[in-house]
Amino acid sequence: MDIAIPIICAVVALILGFAGGMFYRKKFAESTIGSAQQEATRIVNDAVSQAEQKKKEAVLEAKDEIHKQRTELEKELRERRSEVQRQERRIIQKEESLDKKTENIEKKEEALNNQLKQAQAKTEEIETVKRSQIEMLERISNFTKEQAKEYLLRSLEDDLTHEKAVRVMDYEQRTRDEAEDKAREIIATAIQRCAADHSADATVSVVSLPNDEMKGRIIGREGRNIRTLETITGVDLIIDDTPETITVSCFDPVRREIARLTLEKLISDGRIHPTRIEELYEKAKREVEHTIKQTGERAAIDAGVNGIHPELIKQLGKLKYRTSYGQNVLNHSLEVSYLAGLMAAELGADVKQAKRAGLLHDIGKALDHEMEGSHIELGVEYAKKYKESDAIVHAIAAHHGDIEAKTIVACLVQAADAVSAARPGARRENLQNYIKRLEKLEEITSSFPCVEKSYAIQAGREVRIMVKPEAVSDDKMVLVARDIVKKIEDELEYPGQIKVNLIRENRVVDVAK
Repeated sequence: MDIAIPIICAVVALILGFAGGMFYRKKFAESTIGSAQQEATRIVNDAVSQAEQKKKEAVLEAKDEIHKQRTELEKELRERRSEVQRQERRIIQKEESLDKKTENIEKKEEALNNQLKQAQAKTEEIETVKRSQIEMLERISNFTKEQAKEYLLRSLEDDLTHEKAVRVMDYEQRTRDEAEDKAREIIATAIQRCAADHSADATVSVVSLPNDEMKGRIIGREGRNIRTLETITGVDLIIDDTPETITVSCFDPVRREIARLTLEKLISDGRIHPTRIEELYEKAKREVEHTIKQTGERAAIDAGVNGIHPELIKQLGKLKYRTSYGQNVLNHSLEVSYLAGLMAAELGADVKQAKRAGLLHDIGKALDHEMEGSHIELGVEYAKKYKESDAIVHAIAAHHGDIEAKTIVACLVQAADAVSAARPGARRENLQNYIKRLEKLEEITSSFPCVEKSYAIQAGREVRIMVKPEAVSDDKMVLVARDIVKKIEDELEYPGQIKVNLIRENRVVDVAK
């Protein structure tokens, strides 16, 4: 019991303490809430007063901005009004100026109309005077207007023809003299520095026999040996009454050479029968092919030309056995190469290219007996096939004038080819072709209506032409001579040059009795 009382007292004290604490906390909270409400009221009042203050400031600023913009707009409006007024004043000034100009133009137009009327009147007066003068001139000269015009034109035409002929003759003579002097100098220098043989090669091969008995052995029993020879070699063996000789004939010079070597080996060996003929033919063929290769290489070395395709070298070697008008084509090609190179050096042109073009210009002659086409076409085709340059191909194509020479090298090859072919002893021409060429020359020169008669002289290197004196005047003879030369160049093939002489002569014959 004694213990419970203190406990109860303690509990009561604790409850009383807790209740007091709660009461105190309530009073403190109420006082705090009251002060917070007062503070909130104060803050709201301050915010309202500040908002009113800012509202007044914003209204003032807006009024200032509006006043400022109004001032600027009024200023801009005044400026625009002044600008419009200036434009109006300028327009008014321009209108006044245009009015003045229009007035001046009207005055000028009126003055021009007056002048035009005066000019028309003067023109009519002039025409009247002109007609009267023309009538007076016609009465004095006994010529009508058309007759006088025709007379003047005819006189003018005669004067112009004379003047043209004189100028053409003078210009051509001066140009010809200068060109001939330079050409003679260059060609003479080239010829002096180039030495070449003057002998012509035969177009058939002749094989010598130790005795006439050998002819029978070559023919063989029932002709089997000669048939074998002709079949294998592809040549014709001509065995006639000529003592101790057999003639080998063939259009292919290489075959002819192989057949000649085969015959010589058979004659030297003495064993002549078909099997031996085949053996010696193969041996001779190998020797000729080897000789062809060596000859082509030697020709390239002698000409100083490098980098030629082996197939072109082979064709060059074949030219050793090819002739043209009795002239060996390989020697001719080498000579053209030397001459073209020398002339190129004199002119300052490409010497190596000129030598190369000269060496290869007749390469087609090694093929023209095997393939269709002229030696120029075949040469161009082979040069293109084995990658020769365009300049070399053009020189080959133009060396006979089939196309126009467009490079210095092509012109030099043309000249060198003509010099090599036309020099004394270079070529032979049979009588029939010679006569045909002279007849063709006379036919061309006689085809002109003003020509009375023409004569080819000096082996076709000169032609003398008699013209009709009533058909050609002295002045027109220059022009006629040039036309004849042009036609000869276009229609006739000839070595060297042809001199054209025109002769006009008037003769009057009377007899004194």
